[in-house]
Amino acid sequence: MSGFVLKGALVEFMPTFLPVPLPNVIVFQYNPETMAHTWSQPEPATSAGTEMSNPLAVKGMPGEEFSFTIAMDANDEIADGSAPTAALAEATGIYSRLAALEMLLYPAGPANTGLVGAVSTAIISGLSGASSGPTRTIPQSVVPVTIFIWGAGRIVPVRVTALTITESLYDAALNPTHAEAQLTLRVLTPAELVAAAADDDVLANFATIAYAYTLTLRQALAVANLANAAESVIGMIPH
Repeated sequence: MSGFVLKGALVEFMPTFLPVPLPNVIVFQYNPETMAHTWSQPEPATSAGTEMSNPLAVKGMPGEEFSFTIAMDANDEIADGSAPTAALAEATGIYSRLAALEMLLYPAGPANTGLVGAVSTAIISGLSGASSGPTRTIPQSVVPVTIFIWGAGRIVPVRVTALTITESLYDAALNPTHAEAQLTLRVLTPAELVAAAADDDVLANFATIAYAYTLTLRQALAVANLANAAESVIGMIPH
């Protein structure tokens, strides 16, 4: 167990016609060596009709982003020999991994607007006649909920805001066999998750729990750091 290393991952929950959404789990083949964790101030809150607003008043939580690069290599998977990943790597290289990453950016409508729903609607319309029945409004498509997992201490709901893939090697069928993917993830705030709950209560609630879990752990670690702070303050006081 001493050689066991946790790997980062992205988990996308894809809405389907099934009662339970299907998870698209993307485990990092290699953990990134560096990661940029960027913060931005929350929006200031102003009070109308007062002479002076509280300069410390804000609306909601601060903005938070993660940026990093992950590497993928099919030859290492093939050499590892683990089925079925080795067989998939032999057949498609890392194309399946890249496709899973790319799908994180594609919007997905509610269950009845997916491929199966579209086919069913077309069949029903063809049988009943295009002009009969009320006109149905197609709901606006939404980006699926994605959870970024980086160890036990960081499990947060995110939206992929940027993805750049650099492919460097190919097999005989022109399947990419080595690539690097640069990702930028924006952490979704509780207010945004409340708005998302109108489209999917189950997934939005799960994402809210993930955000609250990570925030609670961060607060606990900050409290634990008070011991170091107290020692530092004592050292600053002249004797």
